[in-house]
Amino acid sequence: MLQQFGFTQYESQVYTSLITINQALDATAIVKRSGVPRSKVYEVLNRLVVRGIVLEATVEKKRQYTALPMEMLIEKLKTDFELNIEELRKIEVEEVEVDDRVWTLKDNQSITSVIKELSKEATKSIFISAWADDLQNYLPLLEKKYQGGLEVVIHVIGKINTIIPTVYTLIPNQSHNMLERGRILIVDDREMLFAGMEEGSWQAIRTQSPPLVKFFTEFFYHDVVLTKITERYHNIVMEDEDIKKMLLKLRY
Repeated sequence: MLQQFGFTQYESQVYTSLITINQALDATAIVKRSGVPRSKVYEVLNRLVVRGIVLEATVEKKRQYTALPMEMLIEKLKTDFELNIEELRKIEVEEVEVDDRVWTLKDNQSITSVIKELSKEATKSIFISAWADDLQNYLPLLEKKYQGGLEVVIHVIGKINTIIPTVYTLIPNQSHNMLERGRILIVDDREMLFAGMEEGSWQAIRTQSPPLVKFFTEFFYHDVVLTKITERYHNIVMEDEDIKKMLLKLRY
């Protein structure tokens, strides 16, 4: 009866043997009613007395026992449970220290592997920017994460087909002579990776530094906003030579 509340089988048997009879019993009678071995009964009784579940008295040099009434036991179990919950709340969970170091990473395959691994580990959100042919390497994983309920936002240069609705597409033209290949990944507002080409080779930085994560998140949305503006007002901005020159110097 009491095992589901954290008591042992013997403790439950002893309490049941006492609560189901309207009189005090000695150890010998408890052994007969409970089925608990004589070699164990005093040890079990002592634990129950200590826990306030069984009351003990000495009558004519003989120890007798009776059970705490059922309603009182229920009230005690409820109170003990609530107190344990309060103690549990007081436990200080050690926070994982943020690694704010900036790590450098080289080699295209290594960078691709890290992007995939960080995306797999994401639990809340993924923001990613890349060229269309490059993004194909990650698209199945991104779609799986989206289907799993994560927020997935994509900024892509070139067209892709995907079930993800939040895709912002820039179709480059010959005027975008300053456009560079790059990748941005931000996961869970916690960690970011930025990769680009330098002297013909891919290089990247990766960090959990909060200021850099925030900066690159804003940089990501900077690209998204400019893409939307260029898409919606393409003729207007491209007819203004000053605006056109400034826009074409940006990396987006």
